[in-house]
Order: sequence, then C-alpha cells, then structure tokens
Amino acid sequence: MNGELVDWKDANVHLLTHALHYGSGVFEGIRAYDTKKGTHVFRLTDHIKRLERSAGLYFMELPYTVAELVQATKDVIKANSLESCYIRPIAFRGYGEMGLFPLQAPIDVAIAVWPWGTYLGDDGIEHGIRAKISSFQRFGPNSLPPAAKATGQYINSILAKVEAVKAGYEEAILLDHNGNLSEGSGENLFIVKNRTVATPSIACDVLEGITRDTVFKICADEGIPVAEKVMVRSELYQADEAFLTGTAAEVVPLREVDDRVLGEPGPVTKQIQETFYSIIKAENDRYADYLEWV
Repeated sequence: MNGELVDWKDANVHLLTHALHYGSGVFEGIRAYDTKKGTHVFRLTDHIKRLERSAGLYFMELPYTVAELVQATKDVIKANSLESCYIRPIAFRGYGEMGLFPLQAPIDVAIAVWPWGTYLGDDGIEHGIRAKISSFQRFGPNSLPPAAKATGQYINSILAKVEAVKAGYEEAILLDHNGNLSEGSGENLFIVKNRTVATPSIACDVLEGITRDTVFKICADEGIPVAEKVMVRSELYQADEAFLTGTAAEVVPLREVDDRVLGEPGPVTKQIQETFYSIIKAENDRYADYLEWV
C-alpha cells in the first residue's frame, strides 16, 4: 500500500477518500497459478500496462512504474506465502480534495492478494452456465470510456449481475449503446457459428480483455477463424456455441441464453478451453512468455 507492505487489518483509507465518493479509481484483476514448475502470474505485465492506460484516461499519473508494480505484485504474493491467488491492484484518488475537479487529489496505489476459486464455478466451466440479456445497457464511449477498467464504471455491471441472479440466471449479457451485443457483467463474449469464432468489436463498448486477447492468439495458432464484429442478440440465440472469457471467470461456456438452449460445450469451445488451461498450468511452451514467475 503506497510502496510499503501493510498488514491486512491495517490496510485502511480515510472516509473522505475521493474514490469512495466519486468512483475515481482504476484497477485490475489478475491471477497467480500454482504449477509443477512453481507459481506464475498470468500476463502480469500486460495487466499492469492496462492499469496504466486506464489511469491515463482519467488523468491519473501513477506514482510507480510498470516494472515497480510488477515486482511489488510478486513481493505481496511471496509475503503472503500463497501458491495461487487472485490479485487486485488498484489506483485511486485518495483523501485530500473533494468535488468534481479532482486533479489535486493524491493518487494512492495498493495491491491485495487472496485465495479465490473459480468465479462462475467448476461446474460452469465444465457444463456451461445460464445467462440472460440484461435490461441495463452497457455505457457508450461518449458517456464513459469503456477502454478503462475504472471502479465507478462497475455500478453498471453490478446492476446487470444482480438482475440476472435474482431472475435465476448465473450471468448477464449487456447490449451496447446501439442495442448490439457487448459483453458480460465482467467478461468478454464469444460466439461460435460454423466453427468460426466472433466477438463484439471495441465499437460495441467492450473492455479489451487480457483473456480475450489470449483467445485471439489461441485461435490464430490453431487455425480457428476469429473476427471482431458487430452482432445482434439473435446471433447469440442461434449460435452453435458461445462462451465468456475473463481473468476471474477464465473460459466459461454458455449453455443457455434467455431460455434458448445452446447445449453442452461444443468442440471449438472445448478446444480453446483445453489450450487455455494447458497455458496456465505451464504445460504449453508455446506461450511461455505469458507466465511471469514469482
């Protein structure tokens, strides 16, 4: 926390922290995995670079370099003696100035780690989950920058997620500001049709996910056609397969959307899953550069 290792119970912020009142913070979700070769953090530098980009979109200059934050992440994992964990770096405007012009507020930076299992459950990864199209739209680029992973922006995702769970589903799918497919509440969306993979483009208000990018690389390497494009909701209903990707969720198939049954995970989804899990288990040397060893 701000350059020092701090006990969990002492990692506190002031009541008048700017980010608490206005959501003026940016963050990342990262995972460390225990493998036969040791503990690695998956695409750690790429995540920290995105944190820096998110901060830039909100005129927040981070007081630490990417290299310093990468090393600090490893230090926190080692200090907690964790072999696998979820990692939450966060940079936020701290105590010092209230109001809507915050550029004089200090930028606080913290990194927390804790054990956290699969976000949507092991059964979801194996058999798929049920999702619904949310009544809450994803915000558009002229309202907030979807390219930023910012704290306040996730109120949008919270509303969609709560609505879906209360209705008996496990996840929400949001439409973009034009009514086209966008993403899940915390995941990117992929559709498979005729063994071709497609995902909503950045014009559809999506966050450019690290796992999303990994799927692009897997598809390119394994000869699976993949494209970014604008898609309407009926394309999801009529898909041969569909899945969600994200650091917390990893690669999760959709077996049902709005009570339209897509079925058990299909061959393309399984192929992508198999390769992804071989990477994070350090069993695939082709992607060795993605693994940053603690």
